[in-house]
Amino acid sequence: MKRLIELLIVLVLVAGLSGTAVAQDAPTSANLTTGCVDKYDDTVDYFPDKVTVHYAKNFSVEYFKNYKVISMLPWTGATEKMQYVLVQCGTPAPTGFDGVPTFNIPIQRFVSMSTSILPHLTEQKLLDRLVGVDTTLYTSNAAVLELVKTGAVKEIGGGGTGGDINFETLLAQEPDLVMAQEFFAGGTTLSQLTTAGIPAVLNADYADTSPLGQAEWGKYVAIFFNTEAAANTIFDDVEMEYKALSDRAAKVETRPSVIAASPYDGTWYMPAGDSTIAQLIADAGGDFVFANETGTSVPLDVEVVLDRGGDAEFWVNINQFWATQADMLADDVRFASFRAVKEGNLWNNNARMNANGGSDYFESGAAHPEVILADLIKIFHPELLPDHTLVYYQRLAAK
Repeated sequence: MKRLIELLIVLVLVAGLSGTAVAQDAPTSANLTTGCVDKYDDTVDYFPDKVTVHYAKNFSVEYFKNYKVISMLPWTGATEKMQYVLVQCGTPAPTGFDGVPTFNIPIQRFVSMSTSILPHLTEQKLLDRLVGVDTTLYTSNAAVLELVKTGAVKEIGGGGTGGDINFETLLAQEPDLVMAQEFFAGGTTLSQLTTAGIPAVLNADYADTSPLGQAEWGKYVAIFFNTEAAANTIFDDVEMEYKALSDRAAKVETRPSVIAASPYDGTWYMPAGDSTIAQLIADAGGDFVFANETGTSVPLDVEVVLDRGGDAEFWVNINQFWATQADMLADDVRFASFRAVKEGNLWNNNARMNANGGSDYFESGAAHPEVILADLIKIFHPELLPDHTLVYYQRLAAK
């Protein structure tokens, strides 16, 4: 008997390390993350680990005993929801979902076409499922870069490169699922993939505009891998730390005035009150000058910003390609009139940017807004976090 138990333990460990789907009996206490059901029982709840969505506005999930139904808004401004049916492998697909894309889970071979998905794969210990990314040009995740270097993960092109998907390379990876992004109605990435017979879904984490809402899309990723338990634990820690930090900053007696972003082709697309950075500034104890503007962005002339925000004490998220104030003034000498420029309170969120302009602020930072918040508190109220070292931000050098 002892020998038999030892053999079973070895088989389970090998199955877990290989990432291959292995038939298993119905679970009673946890989701199956690596295997399929061997003997289907229609009285069993195959998803005892579930997620509840609290902050993200653009996706939801409904659980049934052996399948899940995801509803999601696929891009900013979308009004019509997409649905996906996810069926525990080894169990029958439900009826009544004609025309709705249906996938067997847990996913074993996965392709990510967005860097913001990568932190969730890493933290949920799913990198062994990753077989492809769009490109590493803008990727910060060191583990993923190493997997590409060794050939375990292939670059398939498309979204991040602005070019065409290499379908030959993609098909050779035999993905169970490709998770892509589209940014407006009429995007063609999803249609190209499905036309080629490749199982694909969209991810719209960027379209959620609250910091915790964006981070909660880690739960969306988990739904496809049955790793809800891990996603819940990770997000709970993020939420707890974010709230603790914002509660600390809420007690400050003075709130410095702040502006953000910079002009592009003569127009300053200022973040508005519903933007992620506006909430982060407020939660960090700052007074965002344009917080009363509706929406996520408002186009303004430089002179208008100078008139309304020229006296702002801090200027953040300036321009990731400005290395010095000289670079800034070379673009527009009017910047010299801003108080934040005169006092040197210029802070760029490009401390973790690679040579191609890929910013970890939008990668790991999207998954961990509590770290971004800590950075901003350190900038606005350094006395609150004396031991914190800036992660994503750095002061714009004078020369």
